[in-house]
Amino acid sequence: MSDHLGDGDTLLPDSAEYESDVDAKPPLLESRALRYTAIALAGVLLLSIVQAIAGTTELTSSGTWAAAIRLAVPIMLAGLGGLFSERAGVVNIGLEGMMIAGTWFGAWAGWELGPWYGVAFGIIGGAIFGLIHAIATVTFAVDHIVSGVAINILAAGVVRFLSVVVYDADSGGGATQSPRIQSQIGTFDVPLLSDAFNWIEDQAIFFISDLAGLFAGFTTKMSWVTLVALLIIPATWWLLWRTAWGLRLRSCGENPYAAESLGVRVLRMKYYGVVISGALAGLGGAYLVVVQAGIYREGMTAGRGFIGLAALIFGNWMPFGVAAGASVFGYADALSLRQGEAVHALLLVAAIALAILAVWSATRGKVTGAVIQGVAAVFFLVWYLLTDTVPTQVIAALPYLVTLLVLSLATQRLRMPAADGLRYRKGEAV
Repeated sequence: MSDHLGDGDTLLPDSAEYESDVDAKPPLLESRALRYTAIALAGVLLLSIVQAIAGTTELTSSGTWAAAIRLAVPIMLAGLGGLFSERAGVVNIGLEGMMIAGTWFGAWAGWELGPWYGVAFGIIGGAIFGLIHAIATVTFAVDHIVSGVAINILAAGVVRFLSVVVYDADSGGGATQSPRIQSQIGTFDVPLLSDAFNWIEDQAIFFISDLAGLFAGFTTKMSWVTLVALLIIPATWWLLWRTAWGLRLRSCGENPYAAESLGVRVLRMKYYGVVISGALAGLGGAYLVVVQAGIYREGMTAGRGFIGLAALIFGNWMPFGVAAGASVFGYADALSLRQGEAVHALLLVAAIALAILAVWSATRGKVTGAVIQGVAAVFFLVWYLLTDTVPTQVIAALPYLVTLLVLSLATQRLRMPAADGLRYRKGEAV
């Protein structure tokens, strides 16, 4: 291969990752796109079948899909932030803290200056804590996990202190919340498409209307910040896999000493990755206050930074995979906010999906996995048949249960960057 790292420098050609991802030919990309499209269509078809059996309309309604998008975006941004950091070789457990910083700075700037300033300052707040993490792990070689945990604790303490100092009861804020942001970022409908998809959804045609509901969720009353967040997904893929800068960054996460020998400024690239990671997590935090809540409340991130890490693993450290993982969580979270019947129907979805996975695993000779998946399928089927509702505690925990289930049963080949989390010192031989 001939991808250049710097002036006259080339990366060593014996890396399977680079061969598969950097030098991938268009037919391969097309086959992946077709495969993912087929999986998505099969998923919607499964939801349509279960919806018809259960007699509910919430599994595939445009309202559910729209809510799923809004709830998935902060997790997706945190996951993409983790992607930049870990592709540079730095584990970022501090994504939660960086999101917390984004919520506070986003709310403060949104209250004082306006919502778009809230978005910008949320990015800056997250980037500052990303810089702290980079100084600790890259410059001083602090254990990445220890530094990440410290970032989470530090961020929570700092925003509580700032709230006490800046806000008071007269302004509507206090130690645990900000004043409400008065103005909002607008939404938009995609001309023609929004009306068309909503009309098709109203016709109640099996599968067709359900599919239209999905597209209606993407084209109706979408926030401009949501659009920006969605555009970051292909932008991340292009930046990391189609530019020399991205190749240099990824080389630091695969073999930093080899990259160093070829002229890559490894320390600088690691700083770039971690600071960008913090900025994206901060954007996710700002999204929570500017788009969703309109106010900062202590604890409003609710572990979304950690779920972003789960989405990163689920997505095999790839941008579109991260988006898929975040979508799973967002969809489950959206259902938990709607009718209990929809959550009950999801038990049947889980039973059928696990049964299909069991058959597929059996055909590939994975007997143990097939047995586990088959037993789980029977469990969910019996649960569905013997009950009419799902306890409220289960509904509240549904997003987390679905995430754990998906991660535990994912049969994809996971491969983290080879040097992710390893200590690096400039000039040292391995």
